[in-house]
Amino acid sequence: MDPALLILLVCSILGAVVGLLAGMLGIGGGLIIVPSLLYLLTHYLELPLTVAMPMAIATSLSTIVLTAISSSRAHYKLGNLRTFYLLWTGIGISIGAIIGPQFATLISAQSLKTLFAVLVMLIAAQMVFLGNKNAKRDVTQSLLLVIGVITGCISSIMGIGGGAIMVPALLWCRVDMRAAIGCAAFSGLVIALFGSASFIVAGWNNTHLPEWALGYIYLPATLGIVMTSVFTASIGAKLSRTLNTQLLKKIFAGFLVIVSLRMLLG
Repeated sequence: MDPALLILLVCSILGAVVGLLAGMLGIGGGLIIVPSLLYLLTHYLELPLTVAMPMAIATSLSTIVLTAISSSRAHYKLGNLRTFYLLWTGIGISIGAIIGPQFATLISAQSLKTLFAVLVMLIAAQMVFLGNKNAKRDVTQSLLLVIGVITGCISSIMGIGGGAIMVPALLWCRVDMRAAIGCAAFSGLVIALFGSASFIVAGWNNTHLPEWALGYIYLPATLGIVMTSVFTASIGAKLSRTLNTQLLKKIFAGFLVIVSLRMLLG
């Protein structure tokens, strides 16, 4: 079977899982897309890690666009989107998502892989051990702007939708869990739009990229993932409404631990 077709088929299955997670936990799916694509690109297209890593990140960002639209639409209907949070984190994210990809192409592929794994492990630990039980904190415009810039920069470098950073950060600010998930879902759209555009520009003149690549975005993988993820994202959003907050946090943290261990060990 043609490697491009095989990747498209595998990614269609991957997309169904990603969409469910995107809607339920407010993540763009990059935490599972990036390591999965890294395996597919290195094993089936036989790309070197120096090409496969930025391509996995860029492709992940491109898939988040439609997934995030579907997830955000569902969260809007459920009343989980709050204008104040969306506006100020959105401005910060736009800035960070433009800056991030420029750094990603300068960092070694192995360093990116290690940073990705360590980052998600730290996020999981924060959610499990620190929580948000301390005194109330004022959620100011400046604080949301800083959270947005950091989220946009790191997420566009790592190819994730931002929920893994945004949700714990907003919970630390004592924002309601469902509002934090809704904000993260919308933020993923902003990150994906600006981040994927930057990766297209960064890889435009790279002659070592495979057929069907648009800059650093591998189109068969993008198509396979979005074909199914846009449908399962709305299902995930409905599940987030029925599950209790503490269970959501445990699912989210457990998911991050599994992904980070997989990256560190393999």
